[in-house]
Amino acid sequence: MKNLNKLTLLDVVEGLKTKKFTSLEVTKDCLDSIKKLDPRIKAFLTVTEDLALEQAKEADKEIKEKGAVIFEKRPLLGIPFACKDNFCTKGVLTTASSNILNNFIPPYESTVTERLRKAGAVLLGKTNMDAFAHGSSTETSDFFPTRNPWDEKRMPGGSSGGSGAAVASDMCIFATGTETAGSIRVPAAWCGVTGMKPSYGRVSRYGVIAMASSTDSPGVIAKNVKDAAYVLKIIAGKDVNDATTTPAPVPDYLSQTFSLKGVKIGKPKSYFNLEMEKGVRESVEKAIQTLRDLGAEIIDVDLMDPKYSIAVYTIIQRSEVSSNLARYDGIRFGNDRNHFGFEAKKRIMLGTYALNASLSGAYPKAQRVRTLVLEDFRKAFSKVDLMVAPTMPCVAMKLGAGEKSSMFGELMDVLAEPSSIAGIPAISIPCGLSEGLPVGIQFMANIQNENKILEVANKFQEETEFHKLRPKI
Repeated sequence: MKNLNKLTLLDVVEGLKTKKFTSLEVTKDCLDSIKKLDPRIKAFLTVTEDLALEQAKEADKEIKEKGAVIFEKRPLLGIPFACKDNFCTKGVLTTASSNILNNFIPPYESTVTERLRKAGAVLLGKTNMDAFAHGSSTETSDFFPTRNPWDEKRMPGGSSGGSGAAVASDMCIFATGTETAGSIRVPAAWCGVTGMKPSYGRVSRYGVIAMASSTDSPGVIAKNVKDAAYVLKIIAGKDVNDATTTPAPVPDYLSQTFSLKGVKIGKPKSYFNLEMEKGVRESVEKAIQTLRDLGAEIIDVDLMDPKYSIAVYTIIQRSEVSSNLARYDGIRFGNDRNHFGFEAKKRIMLGTYALNASLSGAYPKAQRVRTLVLEDFRKAFSKVDLMVAPTMPCVAMKLGAGEKSSMFGELMDVLAEPSSIAGIPAISIPCGLSEGLPVGIQFMANIQNENKILEVANKFQEETEFHKLRPKI
């Protein structure tokens, strides 16, 4: 084992181009790492070893025949990745971590995984998640909880916890994730990696097992910002199979000449007024000072208190869950409804009630408040280029903490929910340690402005080393 699994995506691309090593060697190192670490971390539900080795051999053959120029057409050729288990993968078990789908093998490919496949990426396997993405801990998986590589007694975050843990422990080069409200940023923050949630509609939802259709956003979990930007360019773009995708062209997300001088970064007072751990606040404040030192102008801005988004998100998410999970009746596919987990049943019942206008009228009321949240962001972005805030109010919590609150996920995601229901892009990157555990800082921008947050986050990583820290496992 050459520890090639510890390299960044761009380092692997360069190594394959110059033939320093082969895709087969990188893939074997990733698979060896999975065999060694995953019995403890439990990031994967399915490991596609035979498929990965076959794809790696094909990639090496293609590189040998066509040389480095092939990467212009297939930019991920030979790169091993992990896929969250709510992306449909043709011929590969896809469960969304639910017993309802414990034997479901999709007959088609999601748009994201199809674009990754065409780009040459090597599928290592499918990662664990909160069942149907209902949660922020990866404890509500119907199969087993995933553990945080930094402390195996703690949560990795969720719902993309398996992907976050796999990237943090170098079991893959990058991973896919999805976010409805924090499900990419939370595991990125708690596992000390980079998590990119694009604007709603920037990346196709086709073939992603739906949770809340008006906020679901597929994205990337990677080792650094440059890797995340590289993958995002490949998976983003209009898709005829998803009418909500934007026709806006996909840009090159990183500029070689970007400078923070003159960039206006908003610091929402309401986000920093929330109760948070001392170590988290200190790490984020130090990171903001680094941004100042690099030339950015930090401006205090007024944004609606994020606590209001908890109620809005809860009603909208539960309502859309009720609608989306109605298809799982055991007739067309999957098992019958007796196989739903406790969390799914709770959300279905609350959503069904919220959708009954004669009883509550909650859903249309929540949508009206959602519009206010969106307008609030628009006004703020007329004054600043982007926003900065902590990703989470605390570091990774102990396993089992979620059982103490029926609203654990919503309370943990309080700093991510406003941007999610507004559909704007956001990224979480590591900015320090508190009690030996990673702290995440997030950047948010107006809709379809992924380039702004990627540029700023990348500049921060060029000046700091936090993204290079890895757990000792």
